[in-house]
Amino acid sequence: MPSPHIVVMGVSGAGKTTVARAIAERAGSPFLDADDLHPPTNRRKLGAGEPLGDDDRAPWLAAVRDRMRDRDHPADFGSGLVVACSALRRTYRDVLRDVGRPVFFVELGADPELIAARLAARRGHFASRRILASQLDDLEPLEPDENGIVCPISLPAAEIAEECLAALRKRRGAPGET
Repeated sequence: MPSPHIVVMGVSGAGKTTVARAIAERAGSPFLDADDLHPPTNRRKLGAGEPLGDDDRAPWLAAVRDRMRDRDHPADFGSGLVVACSALRRTYRDVLRDVGRPVFFVELGADPELIAARLAARRGHFASRRILASQLDDLEPLEPDENGIVCPISLPAAEIAEECLAALRKRRGAPGET
């Protein structure tokens, strides 16, 4: 059985990229930032503070899923990708689950005040902090039947990474055992 792909999910400013990189480093797995796959039209909308709709997200999610599938060839079965992706709604996560190996989600719990402070301090990211309210509205937390864990964003990234890998080890021998 191949190692799962790990998707670190949450709203803009939750720390997805930082946490996903920490997990990838500890697990010895490749990292993918789904933001890098947004088409220019999505980047312009997000930069202008316009929330994305399902029609905007569909091709982007398909591109993320396809990158995950690229790792599902037998030669790559040793390690899954660690992906930073908002995956706000269950239907979006369903798209990402449509790959050739299990997918484990790490939901970064939404603390609106902490996230707003992080967004106010963030520099160099294309997404405007004005999208936070719409993302919080869109967020559908992981459901009990979804494979994953929820971690508070107040924890350091290294701790969240360790919690993720410990949860995976509990479920079955997983990447990053130390």
